[in-house]
Amino acid sequence: MKRVIHSGRASLVTLIAALALTACGQEQPQEQQSQQQETPPHPVEVTEIARQDIPLDKSYPSLLRSDSEVTLVARVNGFLEERHFEPGQMVEQGDQLYTIEPDLYQATVNQREADLQSARAELARAQRDAQRFEQLLSQNSVSRQQYDQALADQRVAQANVAQAEAALTSANLDLGYSNVTAPVSGMISLSQINVGNLVNSGTELATITPLDPLEVRFQLPQRDAFELRRQLGNEGDASQITARLRVPGVDGSEGSELEGRLDFLGSRVDTGTSTVQASATFANPDGEVLPGQFVRVRIEGLKRFDVLAVPEIAVTQGLMGPQVYVLDDENKARERTVQLGEVAGPWQIIRGGLEPGDRVVVGDPAGLEAGVLIDPQPFEGNASDVVEEAEQEQAQEEAQAAEAMQEAGGAQPAEGEEGAQ
Repeated sequence: MKRVIHSGRASLVTLIAALALTACGQEQPQEQQSQQQETPPHPVEVTEIARQDIPLDKSYPSLLRSDSEVTLVARVNGFLEERHFEPGQMVEQGDQLYTIEPDLYQATVNQREADLQSARAELARAQRDAQRFEQLLSQNSVSRQQYDQALADQRVAQANVAQAEAALTSANLDLGYSNVTAPVSGMISLSQINVGNLVNSGTELATITPLDPLEVRFQLPQRDAFELRRQLGNEGDASQITARLRVPGVDGSEGSELEGRLDFLGSRVDTGTSTVQASATFANPDGEVLPGQFVRVRIEGLKRFDVLAVPEIAVTQGLMGPQVYVLDDENKARERTVQLGEVAGPWQIIRGGLEPGDRVVVGDPAGLEAGVLIDPQPFEGNASDVVEEAEQEQAQEEAQAAEAMQEAGGAQPAEGEEGAQ
């Protein structure tokens, strides 16, 4: 609630009084005596303050990012033969994007397959020799050394087969890498390498950016993070907290708003910034919002527990700082300097200066002074209604002031007419 309501209403009262004096000119002594009579009690809403849980919304600056963004990198050497996409288009996971000399790597696969067949044939011969030498050894037809040599040849052949199988697997992997496919779905960027150029293993080709969902990472002040962790309790399920993302539109327009969920709350405080990292995820099915934008994320569903709070309109600025009006035993208004906490919607959290049980003026304090007799009116507990009523009263007084100015202006004769008389 803006403080201009208080000062605006006071100035309106002064203006109306001045106009009335101008229009009336002179007043009768009886009217002066009636003004000096005791002012009746001022009716205003009053509540006995007590501790309560206050909901509030908080917003934080953040940077939009795509959690699954991938940079395509060549994993084999060769000439870039084909590009199978147009820059900026949406690609699906598994779509073929580049071709890097697949014939060369197919030939290598064929050679490795032939090496494997040769190694298997050699293994089969070594196994037969080992079996034959085993029978001859039982007949004392060969020496033990000859039998051991046959077993060693069999094991070497087995190792050669395993080596050939590994070489074939590696060749098949390289053949697969020669056809670059999309690991994720999203919008693909401009190609970094033109067709016909030589690429090496590690050369960046393009970037794929998934637009749905989007992730927002931001920093919570240490106190906010502690309060949120207290609210979540031992389970720490952050998904129950709603997050809203407003992105500015073109030419300062209102833009769009996305709704998501808080999905991460850090468990340590950054010693450099005294903040705790958090993140929220937002669905973006139409791709209206792009990563890399600076935005503000609003967290809803937060609470402050066991606090004292008054409607924000009840707080005024005094000589000693922020103050509210409290009632004494005679229902007279007394100024009380307070220490302000956070603003939670229409509520102002009070961190010092008030105690539970104090009777606080929660209605519009315009025109109140210390010592004024108060007629306490019940407060229904809805701070938004108090603010709305004050705004409506201000609008009515502005209209009355404007009408009074018009009437006063019409009653005064023009300078030319006065001179003529």
